[in-house]
Amino acid sequence: MVSKLRSMGFVSTLCLMVYLSMFFDNGYAQDSTRLVPAIITFGDSVVDVGNNDYLPSTIFKANYPPYGRDFANKSPTGRFCNGKLATDFTAETLGFTTYPPAYLSPQASGKNLLIGTNFASAGSGYYDQTAINSHVISLSQQLQYYKEYQRKLVQVAGNAKAASIIKDALYIVSFGASDFVQNYYVNPLLNGAYTPDQFSSFLVSIFTNFIKNLHGLGARRIGATSLPPTGCLPAAITLFGLGNNGCVSRLNTDAQGFNKKINAAATQLKKQFPDLKLAIFDIYKPLLDVVQSPSKYGTDATILLSSPYITACITLFSALLLSPRSVVKYIFLDTGFFEARRGCCGTGTVETTVYLCNPRSPGTCSNATQYIFWDSVHPSEATNQVLADALILEGISLIG
Repeated sequence: MVSKLRSMGFVSTLCLMVYLSMFFDNGYAQDSTRLVPAIITFGDSVVDVGNNDYLPSTIFKANYPPYGRDFANKSPTGRFCNGKLATDFTAETLGFTTYPPAYLSPQASGKNLLIGTNFASAGSGYYDQTAINSHVISLSQQLQYYKEYQRKLVQVAGNAKAASIIKDALYIVSFGASDFVQNYYVNPLLNGAYTPDQFSSFLVSIFTNFIKNLHGLGARRIGATSLPPTGCLPAAITLFGLGNNGCVSRLNTDAQGFNKKINAAATQLKKQFPDLKLAIFDIYKPLLDVVQSPSKYGTDATILLSSPYITACITLFSALLLSPRSVVKYIFLDTGFFEARRGCCGTGTVETTVYLCNPRSPGTCSNATQYIFWDSVHPSEATNQVLADALILEGISLIG
C-alpha cells in the first residue's frame, strides 16, 4: 500500500502528526488545543468561506447545491468545493475545532473573532482591478476590513490580549490565479500592455507592499501560496488548449515565472524584517503531481508507526521521544484519483459558480473523491487534503 505514496511526503506527514501529538501531550499548545491563537486569511476563491454570499452584485457565489454537498452539514457553505478547503484541513491540524468565520457573515462577531476571521473573496486578486471586474472584495478592501477587525478584537479581548493574538496568529495569503485566468489572459488591453513576465513583476510588487502593510499592523507569521499549475485547470485547457487535452504549457510557464519572483520577494522581505516569519507555500508541485499521476494518490491505510518510520521521524525531529500515542491512523482516499481532465460538476470542462455548476447541471459525478477538480477551476475536497498536507509541512517554521 505504501508503495503507492511518495515516500518522503508520506514520512513527513507521519512525522508531523507525531510532532503535533507530542506538542499537545506536553501541554505546549495555546489555550490547550491550538498551536496558534487565530488564523486570519486573505485571498480568492480557493480560501473564500462565504464572504461572497453577502455581496449583492457578484455572480461569483457558491451558496447553492451541489456546492457543499460533502461538507459536514451537507449544505452549501459559500466554499467553492464539494466539501472542505485546504485551509479547513490546516485549521483542524492546528487544533481548531471550529473554523474562523467569513468576515461579512453574522458569525464574525463577539468571541468568535478571537480565533481569527476570513476576508477572502472569490474572484479577487493582487491587482484590485481583478476584483473590481467581478464586483468582489479587492485586496485593498480586505486590508481595510482587517484594520476594522483589529478594532473589534480590542473591544472583545482588550488591548493586551488583542495585541498577542495579532502577533501570534497565522496569516494565510492566497491570490494570483484570478489575476491571470480571469483578467490577464482574457483582457486584450492588459496582455497588450504587459508581457507575462512583466505582469508577474507587477503582481509581486503588490504582494511585497501588502506584506509590509501586514507587518506594520502587527502580523509576524505569514504564509502565502504560490500559483498552482494554472494550465492544468480544466477550464484553462478548454479555453486555451487549442483542442488538446493536456495542460497548457505556456500558462504553466507563466505560473512558474511568477512563483520564482514571489519566492525571491519573500527572501528579501525576511532580510528586511528579521522578526518576520514568512513562508511561500508551494501548491504548484503537489497539484501538478496529482494531475500527472492521479492513480498513485490514494489507498486505505492504517499505519503502525514503527521502523523505518520511527527512524525517519527521529532523524527529522532530532531524536524527539515518541509519546505513548505512537499508533497513527491515517486515512487516504479509497481508490485514488482517476479523473484529471474534468471536474466532477456537470461536464467539468467549463462549469464554475452559477455558470452550469448548479443543481440542474447534467452529468455531475456521484463520487467526487475520485476527481482532482470539483468544478472546472477548483480542487475537490480530496485534492484539498493533499494540498493541505503539503501546506502544513512547509509551514512548520511558522508555528514553531
